[in-house]
Amino acid sequence: MGKGNRLTIFIFLSMIICGIIGYLIHTQSSPEFIGRFAVNIRLLTNIFLRLVQMIIAPLVFSTLVVGIAKLGDLKAVGRVGGKALLWFVTASFLSLLIGMFWVNVMEPGIGFPKTISEQAAGAQDVISKTKSFSIVEFINHLFPKSIFEALATNEILQIVIFSIFLGVAAAAIGEKAKPLIHALDIFAHIILKMVGYVMKFAPLGVFGAIAAVVALYGLKDIVFVYLKFFGSFMLGILSLWILLMFVGYIILGKRLFELIKRILNPLFIAFSTTSSEAVFPKLVQELEAFGCKNKIVSFILPLGYSFNLDGSMMYMTFASIFIAQVFDVHLDLGTQLTMLLVLMLTSKGIAGVPRASLVVVTATCAMFNIPPEGIALILPIDHFCDMFRSMTNVIGNALATTAVSKWEGELGNPVNPELNFET
Repeated sequence: MGKGNRLTIFIFLSMIICGIIGYLIHTQSSPEFIGRFAVNIRLLTNIFLRLVQMIIAPLVFSTLVVGIAKLGDLKAVGRVGGKALLWFVTASFLSLLIGMFWVNVMEPGIGFPKTISEQAAGAQDVISKTKSFSIVEFINHLFPKSIFEALATNEILQIVIFSIFLGVAAAAIGEKAKPLIHALDIFAHIILKMVGYVMKFAPLGVFGAIAAVVALYGLKDIVFVYLKFFGSFMLGILSLWILLMFVGYIILGKRLFELIKRILNPLFIAFSTTSSEAVFPKLVQELEAFGCKNKIVSFILPLGYSFNLDGSMMYMTFASIFIAQVFDVHLDLGTQLTMLLVLMLTSKGIAGVPRASLVVVTATCAMFNIPPEGIALILPIDHFCDMFRSMTNVIGNALATTAVSKWEGELGNPVNPELNFET
């Protein structure tokens, strides 16, 4: 059994146990005891959240600097890189818009029982701050006075600005900067490994969050909201797949169906492991067998894993606004579009790590004054969502690679007409 599957089992066992305990306390205990229980049990959630917040700044800094520095190589392949970036930016933006559209239409977070953390965090102050959010405040807050201050306080956008400057400067220097970029690349992989360690505490975070909610408000409304959340998310994923298939058919014609058959195996692996990175070697093999030249695949596909996260992007806007709905934090259209642009920057480089998008959602919530403890409320359903968004990441990168190959006149006939579905 894979580590991801074990973690999922532990999360669901935790959810069942804490649901039973919370329900018994809700029905059998006095209001005073319920209140004390909710406050104390949520210490588990707070510990988990602090661990997640601990790795946000180094994760964003290292992955973004490395990604931008490597992107500097596009000068050597300008035309191909430009077409790839055009696809990546357009696909990411449309994915974010689809997530934003469905979460606003379906409003899955409306009606979710308020947790005691709302009062503890001062929800009214949070809401008033969010309503006063303006473009002037945003621009003034955008540029850091000190990168060390930004890192210490998890000011994600300020970290992004510094990382962009550092990455561009490193790319401009070239060979002399390679040792630094290599070191940051190693550092990024270490932090990504830490993400896996931190996620081992997810069952405890779920236990604290759900037990407190069920003890305070019962079970019926919570189950309904999770079903509504997953159903709304699936509408978003279905819409995104339809869009990708439509664009793919326009570019590839009937060969789109051949491509889908070729990558069925990687799609199923990504679905079961909840990691699009797990299928990278197999995807390279299948795309080359489909007729893409190695020089295109070896350039576009690695960039796609950092800059073309269609499924993850859709989910992150969906989850962030869902949490805002849960806590009655009003986000006007301008603020939501700003959040969308922030997610386009802060989500780069972590597509291959299961549940790493939760780190980005946590950082985004904190930046927009949405209580970050809401992240624990989506953990029980996150694994199922991760299955579908990982598949979407794979199909998005496969389409990007084949589309650029076609535009460059480098898409040949299949190397092996017979499809091989062996793992």
